[in-house]
Amino acid sequence: MIKEQCLGFLNTPALWIGEQFGIEQFVFPELNMSRFLPKPIFKKMRLGHQMEHVFEQLLIRNNTYELVLHNQPVKDGNLTIGEIDFILKNRETEKLLHVELTYKFYIIDPTISEPIHRLIGPNRRDMFYTKMEKIRDKQFPLLHSENGIRTLSERNINHEDIEHQACYKAQLFMPFTDMNVDITPLNTDCIYGYWVRFTDFENSAFRNHKYYLPYKSEWVIEPHKMVRWSSHFETLMEVNLRTLNENAPMLWMKKSDTEFEKFFVVWW
Repeated sequence: MIKEQCLGFLNTPALWIGEQFGIEQFVFPELNMSRFLPKPIFKKMRLGHQMEHVFEQLLIRNNTYELVLHNQPVKDGNLTIGEIDFILKNRETEKLLHVELTYKFYIIDPTISEPIHRLIGPNRRDMFYTKMEKIRDKQFPLLHSENGIRTLSERNINHEDIEHQACYKAQLFMPFTDMNVDITPLNTDCIYGYWVRFTDFENSAFRNHKYYLPYKSEWVIEPHKMVRWSSHFETLMEVNLRTLNENAPMLWMKKSDTEFEKFFVVWW
């Protein structure tokens, strides 16, 4: 499944194009994936860390960049105060590029007035705007702080030579009742599905289909038929248990052997 994860990551659009919010989006170089044989990734690893391994494996398949640093801690004495995701070197220009990697799943909450504040985690525990501000205002400047400069200089890297970008990919899920919520200036190609409340999932519109609850490591990939599908009734019981624990599961819904939908059932 790791190859499907890599393809899912690669095919997920960037959350914005070019520069927005004072952050330039990293553009992945074109890759030939025909003979790609990725190394296994430990499934119990957090999804964000899995995506770092995916990014690294994809990166070394191209001739544009050389990987200089990956997951480099920045310390103040014995205290770790931050981490540098990736520093790349352009093989042609020799320019250094600091890339902060983020892969997120956000639902769109139309009750929030400002479009860029509408993106929140399915369990309402994280927000796009907060994460974006952290990258721009904390993670980028960290490299130019006293501790960041020292960390880089120990590896013969001059902090003044570094440009900053974010590889910020996301899958977005619109409310089932309104698939046209404004998310300007974000990329609408990131819309992968919708979200419903448990009471909506109980109704007749969902009863005649089959369902699969993917593991979190499968959230990145496209739904496919080669899984164990369950009835609406069986799925309802499992989803009910998740929502009682304040956990919003992702579901794949099979409408036919070639037609699938992807959505979250939220507990709140």
